[in-house]
Amino acid sequence: MDSFVVVWGRRRLGKSTLIRKVLGPKDIYFQADQSKSVLQRALLAKTAAASFEGLDSVTYPGWEELFRTLGRYSKEAFTLCLDEFPYLVEQSPELPSVLQRLLDESSLGYNIIICGSSQKMMHGLILDSSSPLYGHATAILKLSPLRLPYLQDALGLDDISAVETYSVFGGVPRYWNLIEGYGSLRDAVFSEVFSAQGTLYEEPSKILHDDMKDIVQASTILSFVGNGANRLSEIAGRCGEPATNLTRPLAKLIELGLLEKEIPFGENPKNTKKTLYKVSDPYMRFYYKFLAPNRSFIEMGRLKPIGEILGLEFNDFVANEWERLCRNAVSGNSIGGILFGEARRWWGAFSRNEQCEIDVVSESIDKKYLLVGECKWRDDIDSEGLKEELLKKAASLPFVKNHSIIPAVFLKSTDSKETDWVLTPRDVITLNG
Repeated sequence: MDSFVVVWGRRRLGKSTLIRKVLGPKDIYFQADQSKSVLQRALLAKTAAASFEGLDSVTYPGWEELFRTLGRYSKEAFTLCLDEFPYLVEQSPELPSVLQRLLDESSLGYNIIICGSSQKMMHGLILDSSSPLYGHATAILKLSPLRLPYLQDALGLDDISAVETYSVFGGVPRYWNLIEGYGSLRDAVFSEVFSAQGTLYEEPSKILHDDMKDIVQASTILSFVGNGANRLSEIAGRCGEPATNLTRPLAKLIELGLLEKEIPFGENPKNTKKTLYKVSDPYMRFYYKFLAPNRSFIEMGRLKPIGEILGLEFNDFVANEWERLCRNAVSGNSIGGILFGEARRWWGAFSRNEQCEIDVVSESIDKKYLLVGECKWRDDIDSEGLKEELLKKAASLPFVKNHSIIPAVFLKSTDSKETDWVLTPRDVITLNG
């Protein structure tokens, strides 16, 4: 049986690199573009002619003829990779049906890999039950951003630098490759981000263009959310639109992994009124926090104001990602020999006049323990005082009854000799593995 493998995920994750790594010398790799289908077939035939002499000597009226001819030329099994497959489908909507027919016959004599960055199209082509290719894939590989320890290993960073770098560039391998040669994170940011010639200067537009019909609306939403409009009413107010108009674009941005919903620990997602929206992708969050509001300065080449803003606000920016990393470190892991479930933030009222927030809350799998954690990304923290304050807040939580409290303080640095309740960047990086 011919194998049909699907590889998909957002741009820059290394899909094409991964595929090229596994292809052999006789395999065919073809990267599509947005040109007409007749030209695409001619280009594929020319590429394949390097392995099958004479394949490009004729013009192919359709994809089926080209695919069948490839099978007749081959004397042994090989793999054909069609990268950026959605571009081919845009010009040839019949292509999925053609592939379906050929795969059903099981007579091609070679394997096919399709790959694409348009998550909407790839999902629709493969996972939508109405699609001709639904159920035909031998394997489906969706690539996601890599975790923090991989960045540290790839760039050889110390623990604090790894957290700070991940806060800006997240788990996207191509970004890591771009910044690898710079002497500092600041140098990398000013060269690749805060420069009109920088590779990542227009990155959000490229990502949104792959999957969103209304790029302007999507970018506007991300900008407002990235600068503190976290409730639906706030987002709608700043966009100048009814909240009902934002339901679909918000859902789409969440589906693409660019936005996420946050609800307090213990709340039911189906009926809570406390939902907050957050930009979930680190680079998008950095872009809309620091670059988008200061684009005019960059276009004029005046980077000093941005440098001042970055110096004042960068630690707070990293602190938000540090909290997320700490929650991830707890979720599904053993802390002090106790296995915990999903960790979330909690916020709410102890009384009419007393509001409270706890950065990390997680219940143990056996429901006997409740871990409560405070996260700080600055130096000179009184860890003992922070622990006592944390325990005092935890005692008033509405869901604390019948639980033993496990305090955890997540610190950028500490001189505390206690190790059972103080977690450092080294601990968090390890637990995020």
